[in-house]
Amino acid sequence: MPTVLIVEDEVPLLIFAECMLQTAGYETICASTVAEALAIVENTDGQLDLLFTDLGLKDQLDGGLDVGHAAAKAHPGLPVVYTTGRGFTDGLDALFVEPHKFIAKPYTNEHLLTAVADLLNNKRGA
Repeated sequence: MPTVLIVEDEVPLLIFAECMLQTAGYETICASTVAEALAIVENTDGQLDLLFTDLGLKDQLDGGLDVGHAAAKAHPGLPVVYTTGRGFTDGLDALFVEPHKFIAKPYTNEHLLTAVADLLNNKRGA
């Protein structure tokens, strides 16, 4: 069963994502700050299959980017699904680690589950 680290500072959205992913059969680990997420990333040996992170975390506008880069360093090839409610630009896309998907807020159950499944299926096929 794949394990997804969810990093989201808005509690209702964290619970929403966690419920959706668990209902779909994924194991989840949750964090609401950059510090919590980094501690999890650095202390889980091979137990993460995907990272789902908001870009803005608390007072860190690009905290999700930092978490994504740390996760990619600790777990090479770890797929990342990024989300945000702010505007999306090609310049922002260039800062994302590979492989990744982006889903804009507000997202639906289908948006999240499709992005996660696509990345995990590509990871297995590699």
